[in-house]
Amino acid sequence: MVAGGLALVLLLGAAYAAGDRFAGEPATAHAPGPTASGDPHLDTEDGHDHGAHEGTEGEPAVYDPGAAPGPQFRARDATLTPTPPGREHRITLTVRESVREVAPGVRQRTWTYNDMLPGPTLRGRVGDRFVVTLVNEGSTGHSVDFHASQVAPNAQMRSIKPGEQLTYTFTAQRAGAFMYHCGSAPAVHHIGNGMFGAIIIDPPRLAPVDQEFVLVQSELALGPQDGLARLGKLYRAEYDAVTFNGYAGQYRFAPLTATTGSRTRIWVVDAGPSAPTSFHVVGTVFDTVYKEGAYVLRPDDTSGGAQSLDLAPAQGGFVEFAFPAPGEYPMLTHRFADATRGASGLFQVAPR
Repeated sequence: MVAGGLALVLLLGAAYAAGDRFAGEPATAHAPGPTASGDPHLDTEDGHDHGAHEGTEGEPAVYDPGAAPGPQFRARDATLTPTPPGREHRITLTVRESVREVAPGVRQRTWTYNDMLPGPTLRGRVGDRFVVTLVNEGSTGHSVDFHASQVAPNAQMRSIKPGEQLTYTFTAQRAGAFMYHCGSAPAVHHIGNGMFGAIIIDPPRLAPVDQEFVLVQSELALGPQDGLARLGKLYRAEYDAVTFNGYAGQYRFAPLTATTGSRTRIWVVDAGPSAPTSFHVVGTVFDTVYKEGAYVLRPDDTSGGAQSLDLAPAQGGFVEFAFPAPGEYPMLTHRFADATRGASGLFQVAPR
């Protein structure tokens, strides 16, 4: 545990340090997921049966909140890059399958865009045109649904078979922190296996800040080691771990860094597929809150402050603040059961 982990132990309870799965609740056996049955809710549009390959054989992997990652661990860089120049953005999203570590000692077979979990963060301005080429190198049908777009779903969001590709073109007409994801049936399985990401469309006259971060929260419904997520658990919203940027608890082991007095903006997108969040940074008060395309609080409102950013699945926004002093500041969802399951981390703040 890194320095500052004591603060998280105090917040999340002794079970975090001891490694209990649910803050002291004993592990329970899960019923096996659905099997191949011809049920259209289990099949993709190209006829691939998810019940047959979701990994119902063997016991699901177990997330231990007290475990530490191995020497090969590398945290996802949460820094948000500046808005790219130009008004047209051409992007290729390639669907691939791979086994990766999603929590200390826990490996799952994931479906991803560009070998990233979550997929790459896209960014632009209102009025920008996006030309996205989707390439399917997976073993089943896949698609992409940009929540920032206004298009006919049966055309640009349609599933494509392995080996196929399509071009998805849209102009961003509204600002916000949006989700994108695979919408092929059953969408809950495609999202649960890693097919999601964030697309940020800057609000007009977005104020400059010293540093920006992006956190995408999502749940893990673990299947067997090296297997796919359990579809039955996803249908029942029975998840084992919760992540920021695809790996449970990663910023406890590789804290984000900042300096005192620096203006900080954190974008948050809740990718779900089912759990809400209440994002909070301990020891701070947010003076700016932007949620679902609108400012809830602005810094010129000197009489008010906010303690959290609440988001339902498929919602997004940002908060702004400045760290008041050097030290270690926990960040987490204030839905504490999910913070215990991995949706927590640290900021290490140095003097300016």
